[in-house]
Amino acid sequence: MTRVAAIDCGTNSIRLLVADLDPETGELKDLDRRMQIVRLGQGVDRTGRLAPEALERTFAACREYAAVIKSLGAERIRFVATSASRDAENRADFVRGVVDILGVEPEVISGDQEAEFSFTGATKELTGHPHIELPCLVVDIGGGSTEFVLGEAHPSPATALPGDAAHRSSVRAARSVDVGCVRMTERHLHHGQEIIDPPTADRIAAIKADVTAALDRAEEVVPLTEAATLVGLAGSVTTVAAIALGLEQYDSAAIHHSRISLAAVREVTERLLASTHAERAAIPVLHPGRVDVIAAGALVLLSVMERVGAQEVVVSEHDILDGIAWSIA
Repeated sequence: MTRVAAIDCGTNSIRLLVADLDPETGELKDLDRRMQIVRLGQGVDRTGRLAPEALERTFAACREYAAVIKSLGAERIRFVATSASRDAENRADFVRGVVDILGVEPEVISGDQEAEFSFTGATKELTGHPHIELPCLVVDIGGGSTEFVLGEAHPSPATALPGDAAHRSSVRAARSVDVGCVRMTERHLHHGQEIIDPPTADRIAAIKADVTAALDRAEEVVPLTEAATLVGLAGSVTTVAAIALGLEQYDSAAIHHSRISLAAVREVTERLLASTHAERAAIPVLHPGRVDVIAAGALVLLSVMERVGAQEVVVSEHDILDGIAWSIA
């Protein structure tokens, strides 16, 4: 067993997984899995830079994570940064701060790398699952970008990791596009410093237009409609699932591998788009950090399902974070 720590720093949240990894058996045993919403991507779409307050929120979370990693005795750490830090002019400030706190340099990965890690984390458990038809389309809706990966379920041998021939053979096509819940909210649901809440019909149409254009770009590489199973990842998807399931509090076990119908996703999306900030905040299962961006995230998910022709989405709690942990082997 090797004790590893994986950190995924995205546009909206930063997450930590400390786990015991057995490369021989293929087992990944969670010891600590946590998330903080730090909104690192605040304003990046507009300014091209990471805001000082966003950096400080992120560094505060890193300090907490450093203490957890030390207390659990993780032997190896991998820190992966995604959309917001790819886009930022001042990402050197971000890198320097992370190195000072955690002693490792964040890897600002490409969208294609992000897609592969997401696919690995999401599909490893689905190998041989009796109710999963292949190929799978894994859709990871983040804060700044969305990844699309079409492939077979991840090979069962523990040695088949990102970069290996066995892994590459399981991924048929992948593309990352710059559409996410934070980016769409900031681009279309803000007017100066004010949030348009609830969004007007023209603002909703503008988000749909951006998502449609992004899906067109994704489909240049990924044959979206060839998917037999749609697998959805990340906070927008799991939150929509939690609302659709009527949960009073977040229950990872209930959400993981739940199947949410197109009709249910449409109903939740319409409810969120019609609600005010206060009404969304009153939804008990909705994390406070997602209140202002969940409507846009839900609309991205609904648009994807409609384009793909999926009548349901299989929701996975295992995603890029698990893929990063596997890659440490």
